[in-house]
Amino acid sequence: MRVPLSWLREYVDLPATETGRDVQARLVDAGLEVETVEQLGAGLKGPLVVGKVLTIEELEGFKKPIRFCTVDVGPANGTGEPQEIVCGARNFAVGDKVVVVLPGAVLPGDFAIAARKTYGKTSHGMICSSDELGMGPDTTGGIIVLPPEHEVGTDAIALLELVDEVLDIAVTANRGDCLSMRGVARETAIAYGLPLRDPALLDVPAPNSYGYPVKVADPIGCDRFTARTVTGLDPEARSPIWLQRRLQKAGMRPISLAVDITNYVMIELGQPLHAYDRSLVDGPIGVRRAEAGELLTTLDGTKRKLDPADLVITDNRGPIGLAGVMGGANTEIADSVTDPETGEVKGTTEVVIEAAHFDAVAIARAARRHKLTSEASKRFERGVDPQAAAAAAQRTVDLLVLLAGGTAEAGVTEIVSPSAPRSISMRADHPDRVAGVEYGRESVVRRLQQVGCDAYGQDELVVTVPSWRPDLTEPNDLAEEVIRLEGYANLPSTLPKPPAGRGLTERQRLHRRVGRALAGAGFTEAPSYPFVAESVFDQLGLDAGDPNREVVKLVNPLSDEEPALRTTLLPGLLATLRRNVGRGSHDVALFETGLVFHPSSTPGVAARLPVDRRPTDEEIASLDAVLPVQPRHVGAVLAGAREQAGWWGKGRPADWADAVEAARAVAREAGLELAVDQGQYGPWHPGRCAELYVFPEGVKTLVGHAGELHPRVVKAFGLPARSCAMELNLDVLEQAGEGVVQAPSISTFPVATQDVALVVDASVPAAAVENALRVGAGELLESIRLFDVYSGEQTGAGKKSLAYALRFRAADRTLTVEEASAARDAAVAQAAESTGAVLRGA
Repeated sequence: MRVPLSWLREYVDLPATETGRDVQARLVDAGLEVETVEQLGAGLKGPLVVGKVLTIEELEGFKKPIRFCTVDVGPANGTGEPQEIVCGARNFAVGDKVVVVLPGAVLPGDFAIAARKTYGKTSHGMICSSDELGMGPDTTGGIIVLPPEHEVGTDAIALLELVDEVLDIAVTANRGDCLSMRGVARETAIAYGLPLRDPALLDVPAPNSYGYPVKVADPIGCDRFTARTVTGLDPEARSPIWLQRRLQKAGMRPISLAVDITNYVMIELGQPLHAYDRSLVDGPIGVRRAEAGELLTTLDGTKRKLDPADLVITDNRGPIGLAGVMGGANTEIADSVTDPETGEVKGTTEVVIEAAHFDAVAIARAARRHKLTSEASKRFERGVDPQAAAAAAQRTVDLLVLLAGGTAEAGVTEIVSPSAPRSISMRADHPDRVAGVEYGRESVVRRLQQVGCDAYGQDELVVTVPSWRPDLTEPNDLAEEVIRLEGYANLPSTLPKPPAGRGLTERQRLHRRVGRALAGAGFTEAPSYPFVAESVFDQLGLDAGDPNREVVKLVNPLSDEEPALRTTLLPGLLATLRRNVGRGSHDVALFETGLVFHPSSTPGVAARLPVDRRPTDEEIASLDAVLPVQPRHVGAVLAGAREQAGWWGKGRPADWADAVEAARAVAREAGLELAVDQGQYGPWHPGRCAELYVFPEGVKTLVGHAGELHPRVVKAFGLPARSCAMELNLDVLEQAGEGVVQAPSISTFPVATQDVALVVDASVPAAAVENALRVGAGELLESIRLFDVYSGEQTGAGKKSLAYALRFRAADRTLTVEEASAARDAAVAQAAESTGAVLRGA
C-alpha cells in the first residue's frame, strides 16, 4: 500500500515538521511494516512552468519526426518572449497547454537542463512528459497536455504536486483495513495520539424502493449490495490533476474520470467499487454462482470459462462481471468519441455504481482459479468493512456530480443480510498474561477503544469488534492489539534458561560434522528449493521404472512448472553449478544436505490435528502414516580445477576420484569406511560411476553413487565437460554407524610397511582388490594405499598391475618381519581367492 504523506495529512493533523521518516518510525512501532519512504521530486529544481504552444514547425530530413516549437511561458524566462524548443513528441497541437522546463532547471535523476543545439536548431528547454518528471504510471505515453484553464507561467511543480513523500507499507494478510488511506490514517492517529477525520462519516440517504433493481441469489457469497445511479455525465469530462496525481502516487494509472473516481474511493475508504454503463446493462443486476459452461469476457479482454463456484454479477443476458475480481467488457465505461461528421461527442453519460461486500474465501479462490489478481480481489480476500459500502457509494456519487456534471438519482438500493456485531469475551488481565507485563484494565480498555472496539465489564470484558477488523476473532487477537499499541519495544527481554543436559542430538551432530568436513575439503554449501519438474528426470537419464521418478506432487505449488518434490538433490545442485559457471566461476565445488521426498506406502489425506491441546500419540501416528518418506541426503558437485596451477606446479582438474573421496569424507564422519564397487546408474558415466556401500549389521547396503556425470546429462544441464557429482543417504549412514565416533588410539610402536604388486584382469575394479586385501590382512593392517597402476607388455594382454602399500602396526608391541610378512601373505591370498590376483613376477 503506497501512502502519500500529503494525502494522509487530510485525515490526521500531523505536526508540520513531521517527515515521512518520522511517520515511518511511528507506524513501525505500532506494528505496520513500512518498507520504504520514497522521496518524490528529490533533487527537482525549477523553473518548471505551464506554457502554451504558439507554433509548430515540422523539421524534415531526419530519421524520426522532429518538431520545432515556440511556446509562451509568460515572464518565467525573464524576457516574456516565446521560448524556442525542439521536441519529438506528436500528441500535442498549437494552442495546447503543456509543461515546460527551462534552462537552469534540474529534473529527477540529476538531469540538468541547458540550451543546446540539436537537429540544426537551438532548443531552450524541454516540453515534458510524465516519465521525465517521475510522475508514475500514465496512459498518455507522451507529452503532458494540461486543461486549458491553467494560466501560462504557473509554477508546474506545485500544480502537479511533484514534491511529496510516499510510504510503502507491506500489508499483512490479516490487515485488509490498512489497504486504504482510512485504515492507515487510523493507525497514524493512534500512534500520534491525535483525532481522526474519518472519511467514511458521510450523510447517506436511506434505501428506498425505487433504486436500481438488484437480486441477490447467494446471500452467503454477497451479504451486502448497494447500488446508486448517476445520469447526465459529461462524456468529455477528464480527471482533474489532483485526482490523477493521487492515483499515480498510490501506484495506479489514471484511465477515465468514472474509473478514476471508483479507484480513488477504493484507495480512500478500502471499499472496491465498480461502475457499469447503465445503457449497456439489460435488466436487473443479479448476484449468483456461475453455471457450468458459462463464459465471461473480462475487462482485460480475456474470455474466461466460469466455474460453478465462481460468484458472478449478472443481468438478463448472463454474467457481466466476476464478483469482487474484475468487471465484464460488455458493460464497460466507454471512452468519449467524437463523431467526425457531426462533431458530437459520444460516450457514457449514465452509470450504475456497485458497492458490495463479498465472501473473502470465494473471492480469493476465484482470483486464484482464474489467475487474475486485481486491486479489488486483494482487498476482498483480506477483509473489507461491510459498513463502508453505503459511504463509498455516496462518496463516488458526490465526486461524479462534482467533477462530471452528473445528477444523482434519488433511488437508493441496499440489500443487506441480517447480521449481529461480533463480540469476544476476554479476561481484563489476559494481555498482561500473554505479554508478561502488567498493563492494567484501564490501559487495555483504552487501547481496544482506539482500534474501534467497545469494551464493557470489569474483570471479564465483553468486547464488540468494529466492522473494519474481521481479523479480530479471539482473545489472543485482542491481546495482540493491546501489546502492539503499548509498544513491542517496551516488552522485557528475558533469555530462556535451557535445562542442563540438553543440546544437539547425535543425528544433528552428525549433520554438522558432515557440513564441516565438506567445507574443510573446499566445498561451498548451496541450499536449493525442494521443488522440481518431472521432466528433470529425463535430463538425469533415469530409467522409466526408476523409483526416483515416483514423486509427491503439491496441490498448490509455488510454480506450475515445478509442481513436484525432489527425490534427489542433484537437480538443485546442478542448476546452481550451471548458474555459477554462467557467471564466471569456472572452478566450483558445491554441497547440500537436505530432505528428499518419496510417496508413502499408505497414501491418504492427513487429518487436521487439534491446536487447543497436544495431539495424542495415535493422532500423530495417523499423520505420520500419510506423510511422504523423507530421508536426508548429502550431495556434492564439482567442475573445473580441483587444484590450481601456480609456482608450486601444475594444477589438476576435478575428476571422479574427487567425488568418491568427498563421499568417503562424509562416511568417515559417521565412523564408517565405504566399500566402493564399479556401477552404472542414471546421471553418471557408465565407465566412471562408483557404487558406494556400507554394512549395517553385516548386510551390504547401497548408500549412494559418485563419479563423473554422463555426457548427455552434462549437455542437458549446460554444465562444463567432465563435471562430477556424488550423493549419499545420510540416514543409512547414521544407522550403519556405531553412534559416537571414537578417536583412534595412537600406537607408540613403529610401523611395518609391505608393498605388493598384483596382476588382475583389466575388468577387475581396484576397489575390489583393495577390499580383499583389507579383509585378508586382518587387525594388524593400519592403512592401505594404491600407488601405481600399470598395463603393458609385461602384464600381458587384458591384464593390469596394481601396486599397494600396506602399513601394519600393533598397539602393544613391535611387529616382527615374520608377522608383517604373514599378514601380507594372508592379504594376497584373500585377493587371489576373491579376484584372481597373482603376484607380479611370480
